[in-house]
Amino acid sequence: MEHIIPRIHGGGDDLDNLALACIDSNLHKGPNLTGIDPHTRRVTELFHPRHQRWDDHFERRSIYVIGKTATGRTTVRVLNMNSEDQLALRSS
Repeated sequence: MEHIIPRIHGGGDDLDNLALACIDSNLHKGPNLTGIDPHTRRVTELFHPRHQRWDDHFERRSIYVIGKTATGRTTVRVLNMNSEDQLALRSS
């Protein structure tokens, strides 16, 4: 479980603020709420799984997760969603 909005930023323990997450992505996210979009170089909010639709921001291409929007690209990068470990898990 991870806090979508970390406690340090005022996030609570209510179900609307909790999400299942792999430990690797959770550790990479840390207390971040934003990141830098690799295409626009602008500060962009991370994906919020309770308020946004996955399919609007991401797509799967084989074992890769691809960001379709600034939010998707930023989230993929900050959470390191295409790390070697993640790719190995998706390919098995």
